[in-house]
Amino acid sequence: MTSPVIVWFRHDFRLADNAALSAAVETGAPLLCIYILDDDVEETAAYWWLGRALELFNIRLQECGGALHVFKGPANRVLPSITAATKAKEVFWNRRYDPAGKEIDTKLKAELKASGTPAHSFAGALLHEPWTIRTQAGQPYHVFGAYWRAACKTGHERPSLPAPKTITFATLPATDLPPMIDAGTISQKMRQIGWTKGLEDEWCPDETSAHMALEAFLDGSLDDYAHERDMPAQPATSRLSPFLSSGHITPAQIREAAVARSHSDGLTKFMAELGWRDFAWSVLFGCPDLATRNLRPEFDAMPWQHNPKGLRAWQRGQTGYPLVDAGMRQLWQTGWMHNRVRMVAASFLVKHLLIDWREGERWFAHTLVDYDPASNGMNWQWVAGTGIDAAPFFRMMNPLIQSRKFDSSGTYIRTWVPELARLSDTQIHTPWQVGGVAGYPSPIIEHEVARERALSAWQALRGTASGDYNAQD
Repeated sequence: MTSPVIVWFRHDFRLADNAALSAAVETGAPLLCIYILDDDVEETAAYWWLGRALELFNIRLQECGGALHVFKGPANRVLPSITAATKAKEVFWNRRYDPAGKEIDTKLKAELKASGTPAHSFAGALLHEPWTIRTQAGQPYHVFGAYWRAACKTGHERPSLPAPKTITFATLPATDLPPMIDAGTISQKMRQIGWTKGLEDEWCPDETSAHMALEAFLDGSLDDYAHERDMPAQPATSRLSPFLSSGHITPAQIREAAVARSHSDGLTKFMAELGWRDFAWSVLFGCPDLATRNLRPEFDAMPWQHNPKGLRAWQRGQTGYPLVDAGMRQLWQTGWMHNRVRMVAASFLVKHLLIDWREGERWFAHTLVDYDPASNGMNWQWVAGTGIDAAPFFRMMNPLIQSRKFDSSGTYIRTWVPELARLSDTQIHTPWQVGGVAGYPSPIIEHEVARERALSAWQALRGTASGDYNAQD
């Protein structure tokens, strides 16, 4: 039998614009397509997405005449075992940039090379890899605006790749392989735990659905994106984030399609959002503890509150602030939350409840189908004022102002907090002012009380009374 080449899929469940897959096909050798499932995986929304992605991608490969072989165990042991058992000539993968992933890949590449099986890695998950955009002094950028100007000046020349026209697949040997599971095992397991039905109803994690979402956005919302993206009741955002996180679609594909369709302010803003994602990965690349360490160390002394009851109310959308609760319920039911509401909900946890931002980061990591360690960590530190290019801590998002400004008719609130549906457009933002609504809680903390407490904590931390402490959004 002809020795195969291995394509190791990770966050790249696609046939088009998959540099590792295309390079493997060009060798002319039969392909062995694998995924390695680490033993230490939590039952999160992102894990549900992974399970469905494996199941659907296996079906796609079967349609092409092959299969996705899912192995279980630590990659640093499993991949060399597969390589030895199959006598693979080469291994191909697309690069990862998270701290654990890049460490594993670096060691594996050296080990495989030493054993006579070269490994080849490729870019594809970002417009710009984390080390490519640097200041004139060769240092990473700490301000997004400067980073994105430099990135745009550098250009985005990497073209996307077409899907291979034909793929020849290898057959697994019968013996000496590490433990394997069926590609649908995770999906079956997750369906049994009961809370994934909303995810099943909302999402189809495959390449076709990713491109359908892109086309729908380009046809319907791109030109107005800059003006309507903050309105949670409007279908004005792309909802591409989970497809990007799992690699069903690439930033290069999105950019090419968007630039070909529009030259509006909406395009400029949308491209900047892709740039923010790149920026987050550049930050994580240099700060591997982004999800656990205050990047501004003065916040190590912040008197965060231990408040399990408040944390639970926030997690379940029972704070008594309708916009916050709508967002948290949307997150729990669908694994996704509108970006504007994410900021409001995050600000409420950190500044109204004075709960450590890391509690929020962990909850979003558990509940988001679009979770990735770079964007999640950096966005939480941005809201908390503890990170790079972050909003100042004293700038509090007033959930009432935000609610009236961005959901003035209450349409979004009514969708996710149905017990308030009968209130008028004015009453729905402050139901406690009309005597409350049966089944819906009163605010767990008054806004002015929360604001004064947060600013007092900030003043004590800073040791000064300077600053625009009247700032509210």
